[in-house]
Amino acid sequence: MIGEPAAQAVAAQVRQGFQASLAARGYSPDLAQQSAIEHLARWLDAWLHGRRGWLRAPKAGVYLWGGVGRGKSFVMDAFFAAAPLEAKRRVHFHAFLHEVQLRLKQISGQRDPLEIVAREIAERTRLLCFDEFHVHDIGDAMLLGRLLKHLVEQGVGLVATSNYPPGGLCPNPLYRDRFKPAIELIERRFDVYNLEGGEDYRLRVESDYVWGEYAPMPHGDLAEWIATQLPLSVAAEREVIVEVNHRPLRLRAREGAQAWLDFDELCRLPRSCADFLWLTRQFERLALTGVTALDGEGIDVQQRFLNLIDILYDSGVALLLVAEASPEHLLSVGGHVDFARTRSRLRQLRSLEGVLFDRMSD
Repeated sequence: MIGEPAAQAVAAQVRQGFQASLAARGYSPDLAQQSAIEHLARWLDAWLHGRRGWLRAPKAGVYLWGGVGRGKSFVMDAFFAAAPLEAKRRVHFHAFLHEVQLRLKQISGQRDPLEIVAREIAERTRLLCFDEFHVHDIGDAMLLGRLLKHLVEQGVGLVATSNYPPGGLCPNPLYRDRFKPAIELIERRFDVYNLEGGEDYRLRVESDYVWGEYAPMPHGDLAEWIATQLPLSVAAEREVIVEVNHRPLRLRAREGAQAWLDFDELCRLPRSCADFLWLTRQFERLALTGVTALDGEGIDVQQRFLNLIDILYDSGVALLLVAEASPEHLLSVGGHVDFARTRSRLRQLRSLEGVLFDRMSD
């Protein structure tokens, strides 16, 4: 069993850590986020030092949900930083699933390999925090339900943020029934907390955090402009085919830790989140061109684009995105259940609209 901190005022440490995070950013306390961190602080204290008997067993974790911009990730980061545990991990949902899938391939043929993976996680992780918890893939749905059950049984404390209540995690009716046991597990074993109201923290973040550039413009010959903006030198490799997860991937250009790709290559072909994660390990800056308005695209194309933005944003890769519409008009409201989050992240890209208008008028 991984060691736990000695009995102490764990809740007080989490509260103090949250205040320190606020102070570091120059923020004033927000009642909604303050209430959420208090909820997390009390759970962690009870979970670490509460009774382990079935009569008063603490909840297995906290499921923190609310709309885009409610400050869920900020609260999660502050909680994670302040939690007095060494054996803790905060991980983006896509990256975690990819790790689990790779490990399952390595131990295929074993009896209940998912239980083995959960046991391995428990041996090195006492507290596991997921950000952006959601399910849109049948494979993920089947994997998650069983994995959550095993992790709870192994005694791993789980904290997750999501834009949806547990009942809304798997909106696709084709495989919702298969995920129903996981929803029931979350509702029964987790402390479900709705973070609503209060200030929209994302509006603050947009004013001082930029993770790339966004250029709304129609299709055209962008080679010279991309070379200047990315930038790429005359020595850059052009039209490169690389193998990613046993499939070819076409790069319009690459040089060092930079690459240029097309929307068609990443979102219209059957790409996986594993492919997008590969890009984050290879490159520090990416240009993506040819992004079309998504209303006319199939749900599979839309979902790949949303997954791509999620993964690039969380990884810290700098993005130069060239699209035929602004973030507000890339997909109509209600066009996809997750697009509010993506639109918010795209707004955190610096607009190059004026620069492009100047270029087009030359």
